[in-house]
Parts: sequence; C-alpha cells; structure tokens
Amino acid sequence: MGEWLGVAIALVSSSLGGTAAAITRYLVGGADPILLAILRWGIGFLCLLPCALLLRVRFPPRSDWPAMALLGICFFGLFFILYNIAVSYTTAARASLALATLPLHTMVVGAILGVERLTARKIIGVGIAMLGVAAALAAGLAQSPPGAWRGELIMTGAVFCMAFYNVLSRPLMQRSSALGFLTVGMGAGAIVLVLAGLVKGSFAALDHFTFAQWIAGIYLGIGGGALAFILWVMALARATPTRVANTMTVNPIAATLLAALLIGEPITANLLIGLVAVFAGIWIATSEARTN
Repeated sequence: MGEWLGVAIALVSSSLGGTAAAITRYLVGGADPILLAILRWGIGFLCLLPCALLLRVRFPPRSDWPAMALLGICFFGLFFILYNIAVSYTTAARASLALATLPLHTMVVGAILGVERLTARKIIGVGIAMLGVAAALAAGLAQSPPGAWRGELIMTGAVFCMAFYNVLSRPLMQRSSALGFLTVGMGAGAIVLVLAGLVKGSFAALDHFTFAQWIAGIYLGIGGGALAFILWVMALARATPTRVANTMTVNPIAATLLAALLIGEPITANLLIGLVAVFAGIWIATSEARTN
C-alpha cells in the first residue's frame, strides 16, 4: 500500500510540474533562466521554511547538511537553470516529453549506485515509455520551433541531475523528515540562485513584469515549487526511485493542456499517441510485485 500511495502522490506532483513547464514557457520571453529559477525556488523556499518551522519538523543531523546542500544546489540550481534554457528553445509539451526520460536515467543511476535492482518488467515498462517519448518527438519535429532539438537535448542532459537527486536523496531523507530534507536542499539552491542573479543582474527584468506575469511567477513558486516538491519528496520516502520517476511521464499532459490555453501551443496527434505508450509503460513498471 505504501508503494502505491507514493506513486499516487508522485502523480499529483508531476502534474503540478507539468503546469510549471507551461508557466515557464509563458514567462521565458521576459526573464532569463536564472530569474525563472529564482522565482520558482526563492518563492518556494519562502513558503516552505515557515511551514517547516511551525510544524517543528525533524531537520537532518548537521553532519548531513553538506551533502544535502550539494544535492540541493545540483538539483534546484543547476538542473532548473538548464531546464529553463531548454524551454526557451522548444515548446512546453516537447520539453516535458524530453523530461519524461527521467525513469530511464533514474533506473540506470540506481543500478550503477547499487540501490535498486533492475528487473525485466521495469526495463520493459520504462522502454515502452521511452519509445513513446521518442516517437512523439520525432513525429512532431516538422511542426516544432526552429532549433527545438537543442532544447530537448539540453533537457535530456539535465535530467541526469534529477536522477542523481532521486537516488541519492532517499537515505538522507530517512535520517530526517521529508519536509526537513526538502527545506535544507531547496534553501541551499535558492541562496546560490539569488547570488547568481545578483551578479548577473537578472532581477532588473522584474521592473517590466505585467500583473499577469507576476501572478504566473507567484504560481510558479507556490504550485510548481513548494507544493510540487513537498509531494515529490513525500513520494520518494514511500516508493522506489524508479517508480516515482515513472510518474514524470504524466508531466507532458499537464504541460500541453495549460500551454494550449496560455500561449496557443498545438495539441498534436503524435503527442497523444506518444502519451498512450507512456501510460502503458508506467502501468507495466509500477504494477510489478513488491518482491521485485
């Protein structure tokens, strides 16, 4: 039951992450990748820290803080700067489909680090999901923005950051609480992002934000930042990294629907066909018996 609850929580988190991709695509013309990451994780951290203090969550032992801070900087800093660069080249839907390769990356990283055993069912499930992603991206290339492949390539490379975060975070999380772990990691990433933004002058773009852009930026921090990742670490505490990562393949659905409403991105047949294969892969990989 715990594994399935973790998967269900991760599905909600991944859906929120998909809406964040559409919001990022909406904002990308008026803000650089560092500012977009600051909006997401700076606001997210400001929401998260009071909650953690009021709830008196169990924070990790001080000996774990350097490792947790490094993971936080790698994920909340480096990964999301690359994520925002990727979205600037391609559509929200296609970027989210590239992000859906996360299960493969997580499975490989988990096997390399010896924390999760590969099984035939997991490999088949992830393989079907990956074929769906590849087919959808290839079939829709002619209708994508010029140079979209650059965004998808950057996103695929960036996913390794999230795969290592997924695999390496679980033992650290077990020595604290999910919320305490997340607060330390997100705080470290937010601090580094703010410093980078000050050096680069990224904050100047805020002077030109419209009311709608401010609303979008606040949602990015609260919904796509704090809430999405509270749910994500809760899922990682209850289910294996690969099973949690498999839910990332629902991310393109939320991204596609919201991007169609906000900026008129098309919903193509090849994308829908690819997502059918993605869902089939999720079901196969996550329906494996717990003994595996």
